[in-house]
Amino acid sequence: MPSTQPSATDNPLHWFTPEQLEEIGKEFEEIGQRTRDDLGDADARYIRNVIMFHRRLAALSRLVLIAGSRWKPTWLLGTAGLSVAKIVENMEIGHNVMHGQWDWMNDPAIHSSTWDWDTASPASAWKHSHNYVHHTYTNVIGKDKDVGYEIMRVDPRQPWNPVYLAQPFYNVLLMALFEWGVALHDLDFEKIRKREKSPSQLKDELKAIGVKARRQIVKDYMLYPALSGKGWKQTMQADIIANIVRNVWSHAIIFCGHFPDQAYTFTEEEVENESRGAWFVRQLTGAANIDGSDLFHFMSGNLSFQVEHHLYPDMPSSRYKQIAPQVKAVCDKWGLPYNTGRFSKQWGTVQRTIIRLALPGGKVRPKAPPYKLPEPTPEELAAREKVPAFP
Repeated sequence: MPSTQPSATDNPLHWFTPEQLEEIGKEFEEIGQRTRDDLGDADARYIRNVIMFHRRLAALSRLVLIAGSRWKPTWLLGTAGLSVAKIVENMEIGHNVMHGQWDWMNDPAIHSSTWDWDTASPASAWKHSHNYVHHTYTNVIGKDKDVGYEIMRVDPRQPWNPVYLAQPFYNVLLMALFEWGVALHDLDFEKIRKREKSPSQLKDELKAIGVKARRQIVKDYMLYPALSGKGWKQTMQADIIANIVRNVWSHAIIFCGHFPDQAYTFTEEEVENESRGAWFVRQLTGAANIDGSDLFHFMSGNLSFQVEHHLYPDMPSSRYKQIAPQVKAVCDKWGLPYNTGRFSKQWGTVQRTIIRLALPGGKVRPKAPPYKLPEPTPEELAAREKVPAFP
């Protein structure tokens, strides 16, 4: 249990002694090691089947649009299929493969060093800004550029600026154009303003974005529409809608995992000389999960298990549901919060934060209480007490 009594404003890093933090870290390390030791053929089949499913769905949707984009029912079918395919490719495949979750397979075709995804952000730039900067300095104000993505105030401790008055409006624009916002975010505008990035480096990064942008525009808005002949306008509309659907969905899942009321933020002083155990506690309490069905988890790239993802970013996402009860058990033992809630709740608190903090002031919202495992049902207790038959 914590060495001090938790409060709504106290940071979880302050609840424990260094020795307790070390023990917590060991318990989380053991969960990760047991799971990694158990990876095998079934896991490899999973990701290969997901990739095959995506490619077949994308190809079939394209064929439907090419053959019948001018007929409303087939246009709707092709657009819906393409939207789902883009979500799966972006969330469950691209994001997770480039995290190194499948590098253990030693398959050069499914590896973080070779994979590129169907989105505007160049793979190398995204891996630096996301895998390294964000996952190293999660929710550390001033270090994690994903806290508000450098354009929004999402924590009361961020200094207010009049430009934030417009953030409820440009947040809506960001939803629709999220892939392009992420691509520009990878440039790190703070370093550009402070002249910490050389002109040659900035030129190279802009060139990489330009190359990727040209590829995306040619593919979605020129090549495939041209293949549809007289239905090129309808196919272009389908591509635009599919990309917007994917962008809005990605934006919603990512924002719900990082900016709801439950998630803690940290100062640079609090994480100075951080131990491994403290790192685990910060990752645990700086993220939030979203409750949902197996289909919901799949369509979110299992980022609905954002807590588990931040604890184990290089673990195959298909294992997050399996380890969630083990993570909850550690939280119950040590009195740590386990942040989760319905999609409507998480998304609603994020939008409230964006609207409220567009104005000066604001206060830290109440955080999740220490997690308690649910009491077993009478049926579960009876099953435990039942004497097994002699073999």
